[in-house]
Amino acid sequence: MIELEGVPELIDPVMVAAFEGWNDAGDAASTAVAHLDREWKGEVFAALDAEDYYDFQVNRPTVFLENGARKITWPTTRLSVVRIGGEKPRDLVLVRGIEPSMRWRSFCNELLGFAHELGVEMVVILGALLGDTPHTRPVPVSGVTSDPDLARTMDLEETRYEGPTGIVGILQEACTHAGVPAVSLWAAVPHYVSQPPNPKATLALLNRLEDLIGLRIPLGELPEDARAWQLGVDQLAAEDSEVAEYVQTLEEARDTAELPEASGEAIAREFERYLRRREPGTGPGAGPGVATESGDTSYLRDPGSGRARPPKPEQAERPEAEAGPEPETGPGPESGAAPDTTPEPDSGPESGAAPGPDSGADPETGPGADPEAGPGTGSGAEERSGGAEGSDKG
Repeated sequence: MIELEGVPELIDPVMVAAFEGWNDAGDAASTAVAHLDREWKGEVFAALDAEDYYDFQVNRPTVFLENGARKITWPTTRLSVVRIGGEKPRDLVLVRGIEPSMRWRSFCNELLGFAHELGVEMVVILGALLGDTPHTRPVPVSGVTSDPDLARTMDLEETRYEGPTGIVGILQEACTHAGVPAVSLWAAVPHYVSQPPNPKATLALLNRLEDLIGLRIPLGELPEDARAWQLGVDQLAAEDSEVAEYVQTLEEARDTAELPEASGEAIAREFERYLRRREPGTGPGAGPGVATESGDTSYLRDPGSGRARPPKPEQAERPEAEAGPEPETGPGPESGAAPDTTPEPDSGPESGAAPGPDSGADPETGPGADPEAGPGTGSGAEERSGGAEGSDKG
């Protein structure tokens, strides 16, 4: 039974969801939703019953002390609401939890029940997968949907994936069958550095979400964290000649595929984002403290992460640079990834083990061949869960 007492009437609400585990390489997706919850001070209004959906031998509860009393936190999925003011306010319903161990259809139906009661207009599900992408380049972010009309109006990829899937893919299909517009955003995390956290991938997801829903998101320390992360990986790669050579190979393939993206729409899109962040009080969701970002973070944003954002009411005329010819893209998703190495975006990830620098895996069968091909055995999420179990045993 769904009870929403105390939840105010929401304005044009969008549900944003992410789940730890198989769909969350480098913890990039779950960290993005946690960032939104923290920056906008979300208020939790509901939590799903852990007994219904989780195997506690897989996702163990944790014990902690509070004022000398011993308490237990159970693994679950929580829903919170954030009120976003500004000239054109819009509210978000944030869903953050762990991929359930059982009863996925009931799990999705319960989330859709909340969406219906709250009047949610669209569901955006965030995910991250391992891919053959260099850490030195902008993170590819692919937007996919099962709704042909939504794919056309928002210029997204229509999913054509066939194969195993995770809770992200299941929830997206449940939304489609229920008549709720749903989009999945997938960030590709370098498979050779899959350990969490990955602030660069989290930042890329938030930038793509910002374009999709027309809200300016306060980024806080994420740009600086992303720079520090990249410098750290640079140093580690420089210490291993084989890894350095492999990264250079990925860079060459990526750069060759993205040459057309260096002009036209990509430049116009970056220019628009720059103007939105430089001018206080402009654009939807504008608020104090988020108008200006210090430093140039354009290298952290993916110029190929989406060809266009959805139409926005009363949007200023786009720069002349956008009037140029549409840039050509290489084969594969429009995320700007290398033609034979970057995953094709679709509704949910699932890959095998990540290849090493000399693997030469076939892009259709190796890691990152499809977002449904998942983080695989090398994902930071799985390593984290294993570590959590080990610490619990103590």
